[in-house]
Amino acid sequence: MISVACLRRVSEGTLHANLKTITSKMEHTNSYFEYQYRLVQGSRKTLFDYCKRISNENFLNQNSSFGRGGSIRNLLVHIANTYEYWIVKHALDNDIAFTEYTSINDIDAVVEMFGLIDTEIIDFSHRYESSKLVPIDLQLNGVTKTTTPLELFTHVITHEFHHKGQILSLSRHLGYVPIDTDIIR
Repeated sequence: MISVACLRRVSEGTLHANLKTITSKMEHTNSYFEYQYRLVQGSRKTLFDYCKRISNENFLNQNSSFGRGGSIRNLLVHIANTYEYWIVKHALDNDIAFTEYTSINDIDAVVEMFGLIDTEIIDFSHRYESSKLVPIDLQLNGVTKTTTPLELFTHVITHEFHHKGQILSLSRHLGYVPIDTDIIR
């Protein structure tokens, strides 16, 4: 029988090894945002690879039980629109034409769309890395809201993971077996 103390030592050893790995990886980037976003991208790539196995008909199929138009495509575009709204429009203060659901017809177009989002996130990380906790004011419907770059970044990535779960659930309803898309899998 393994004792609790033994398990604790093993867990602590694993934790220290994981922290050492993370620290080593962080040395290759000066940006917390970039490192965190790379983790998100890895999880997203796993989801995109899974979506490539879904028929295009099912990818576009709308199910009214799921929000934002209820299709896998629409949920993915909605995720991108959220990055566009909060990061591109508000944090970077850039004019943007939001991606329309109907402009995306397959997973390859989604991958291309997120390539543009990736570029904007790198710009965001460069602009705000040294001031991630400094309050910034945003104008939302004529009302000034105060937030921080870290809060904006956290908002968009947690929003993505929320809808990623919906996408996997929707795929199950379509007869597919969802995969693990967590960052640690």
